[in-house]
Amino acid sequence: MSVNKSITERIFQAVGFELLAILICTPLLAWIMDKSMFDMGVVTMAMAALALAWNVVFNGQFDRVLKHYEIAHTAWVRMAHALLFEGGLVALGVPLIAWWLKISFWEAFLLDIGVLLFFLPYTYIYHWAYDVVRERMVTRGVGERC
Repeated sequence: MSVNKSITERIFQAVGFELLAILICTPLLAWIMDKSMFDMGVVTMAMAALALAWNVVFNGQFDRVLKHYEIAHTAWVRMAHALLFEGGLVALGVPLIAWWLKISFWEAFLLDIGVLLFFLPYTYIYHWAYDVVRERMVTRGVGERC
């Protein structure tokens, strides 16, 4: 599978990831936490902006490592990708969550772990599906313009 993605495609992939996550998480978290859609939408979008930047940086570096060492996108590699991506996002996001919600780092960490339980399988599934669709498009010559 080819991992030569342009910056435009990386941004498209990351934006798609975040938009779908916002569409899923905002109503779900509003319902779970008994908060307004607006309040949860603002919090979700702030975290999505952080995650978007992390997504572009992390995925670019991850793909470079895979290409350099000629590592295939196996199930184990995809699991490592999801764990490393989300672990980095927890390290970046916990301080923001604590500040935004005016809670302790421990409480922010626990909240983030709860959200992580959703994002681990979501990250794995999204990137697997993206790669499958991308490979089919590249094979047909559709994605060569990016």
